[in-house]
Amino acid sequence: MDYGQIIQKFTLKVNFFKSKARKFKSYIAKNCYLWHKLKKILRFMASELHVYNSLTRKKEKFEPLHPPFVGMYVCGPTVYGDPHLGHARAAVTFDIVFRYLKHLGYKVRYVSNITDVGHLENDADEGEDKIAKKARLAQLEPMEIANYYTRRYNEAMRRMNVLPPSIQPLASGHIPEQIEMVEKILANGYAYISNGSVYFDLEKYAKQYNYGKLSGKRLEDLIAESRELQGTSEKRHPFDFALWKKADPRHIMRWKTKWSEGFPGWHLECSVMSTKYLGEQFDIHGGGLDLQFPHHESEIAQSVAANGKEPVKYWMHNNLVTINGQKMSKSLGNFITLYELFDGEQPEDGRTLPLNRTFNPQVVRFFILQAHYRSPLDFSQQALEAAEKGYKRLMNAVRLIDKLEPGDKSTVDFSKIIENTFDALNDDFNTPVVIAQLFEAVKLLNLIHDKKAQISASDLEKVKDFFHTVVFDILGLEFQETETSQIVNKLVDLILTLRLEAKKRKDYETADKIREELSKLGIRVKDTRDGFEWEFV
Repeated sequence: MDYGQIIQKFTLKVNFFKSKARKFKSYIAKNCYLWHKLKKILRFMASELHVYNSLTRKKEKFEPLHPPFVGMYVCGPTVYGDPHLGHARAAVTFDIVFRYLKHLGYKVRYVSNITDVGHLENDADEGEDKIAKKARLAQLEPMEIANYYTRRYNEAMRRMNVLPPSIQPLASGHIPEQIEMVEKILANGYAYISNGSVYFDLEKYAKQYNYGKLSGKRLEDLIAESRELQGTSEKRHPFDFALWKKADPRHIMRWKTKWSEGFPGWHLECSVMSTKYLGEQFDIHGGGLDLQFPHHESEIAQSVAANGKEPVKYWMHNNLVTINGQKMSKSLGNFITLYELFDGEQPEDGRTLPLNRTFNPQVVRFFILQAHYRSPLDFSQQALEAAEKGYKRLMNAVRLIDKLEPGDKSTVDFSKIIENTFDALNDDFNTPVVIAQLFEAVKLLNLIHDKKAQISASDLEKVKDFFHTVVFDILGLEFQETETSQIVNKLVDLILTLRLEAKKRKDYETADKIREELSKLGIRVKDTRDGFEWEFV
């Protein structure tokens, strides 16, 4: 029987798969490759992933447009400074989405852009380009600034174990395509030229389409808010937004078009690059909640005006990182960069950092995962230190699994924990519940380690596979030991070896003193039949 015949035979209802898979395994296991493939098919068909769609404001079953392929676009950073914790939250959020979709068997094309032109100060249509301003102050070329901070961003993401996107396009590398989309929108009657700039005619668009459906903004409210500005600019209406801006004499980054020498509007690049790499319609568009309006709302308008189609099926937005309840951002000056957080780099702008120590990038990742991506995440040193303890406890448990000795049978059951974990992942990527379930599993592992419970060899392998899959493959956590920490580990082992020798000499006073001093340093020592074990607490 060939592979196709076997798959055809086993293509039954999902519930039938779940109840009968164990019986099939003994037969399929004769061909390990085939069993591996069948497991992926079972997992894919059995998944009931639901995501919260910002567009409909409800959770919806995830059904991609062209399964098993998934197209996902996430707005990346504007590279005029080092990445901060807010950037990290968005990156980690959609890294989890990327990882879990791949775990389910989907073939994901993940596109995340780099904005290196067109993003003006205060996210407006007037003012200086953020990157050009940084270049002017540093007496460098804008591309030097963009390239430098792109490398810094990608390095920070690598240290947090954020997988690189499939494609990371630059706004400046897609100027012809952006000009082409402006021409389409003009030809379709939803834009106008004014003094060399091209603006989106929002009032005309809103007569045919529902502008504001993503953010809940109403055109009437925008008109009321901007009435006092009427007549003060070259726009027909103050709420219209730029598709192409004529460059003023001081603007360094500019390209020639039939309208003017200028540069694209900030919103345009994402419509263009998502269309180029994912098509006119794709599955997921993600980004921070602060991008919902006007950026994402404008993206929808541009794409519909150009292509006549709704571009995105599922809109996803991560909530903000706050400090004392206020949004963390560069513009507000209350941010902390990842390099300040990881390495203790001192701020160039004289800011006072809200912490007095550094943190492992994996601790920062764990801190982000402790909150659901749609909930606010309030930053403090105390919160990071609590996350550090949780991260260490989880990593200690992962190490512990390899030390466990299997018994004849299992007196503990991990099945409900495993089921609850994947139910949480399928419930809009609920990582806090996933972490809580992992710690429930840690309790059982400790019982086994303390000989208060036992686990069979086959169940132990399942638990190992579960922890590896969830902790490393899906949550993206990893052991991250520096050269210094490796030396510390060896020193602690050496000290405890000396303590063991003191006990053998019946020098219990020295042995107890070593234990007490290590405890003061946050190191818990446990005597075992074979010697000792220790962990940071």
